[in-house]
Amino acid sequence: MTKVTRTSCLRLGCLAILAFALSACSSSVKGPGGTISKVKYYHLMPFFTPQTTNPTILFERQHFIYGAVTKNEIVDRFGHYYAFFWKADDRTGPLTVRFEYMQAKSGLTKRVQEQVVEDIRRRNISKFQVAGPEYQKSGRVIAWRVSVLRGKDELVSQQSALWN
Repeated sequence: MTKVTRTSCLRLGCLAILAFALSACSSSVKGPGGTISKVKYYHLMPFFTPQTTNPTILFERQHFIYGAVTKNEIVDRFGHYYAFFWKADDRTGPLTVRFEYMQAKSGLTKRVQEQVVEDIRRRNISKFQVAGPEYQKSGRVIAWRVSVLRGKDELVSQQSALWN
């Protein structure tokens, strides 16, 4: 084997390993009618401020507390915040984004929040929050599932590791 052949085989092998590694890092979920490309999650914990000087970490907390003046208003902001980034293959008609979740103090009771999306764009973001009295009474979210539906047909769904 010549030096040129060895070098090209090495490059091809490295390229294959890189392609495999990048495909394993993909977190997007593809369904029969759409894709959920990203899930952004933030837990605004009661009476916990991150001990850091990094302004980007402190900004996220300040972003969710923005506008709360009194102690009660700040306490009502504590909870979980989710943003789901999704696409639908067919953008006609209204779609429903359903967020199902279970909380620590509510046992196996599944709760549901839904959003009807009339104006379906190329890339969509649906935001949900479990905060305020619901969070104070039932505790933190321990498992969740999000689905994009057209009528009763499920186009795509994604769930947390603890969802059964």
